[in-house]
Amino acid sequence: MLIGRGLTNPEIGAMLHVSRKTVERRLTGIYATLGVRSRTELAALVGQAAGEARGR
Repeated sequence: MLIGRGLTNPEIGAMLHVSRKTVERRLTGIYATLGVRSRTELAALVGQAAGEARGR
């Protein structure tokens, strides 16, 4: 959700009290799991899922 809001890795790390590198490592795993290749694709997927959740 934080990526969907446009936050950077350092900003996300600060909010979650983890390092930027930890955020990067976690995102790499998320990209592979979801089959996305970029932050933009991930943000779009998160936005789509949030829209579907609101429509329920």
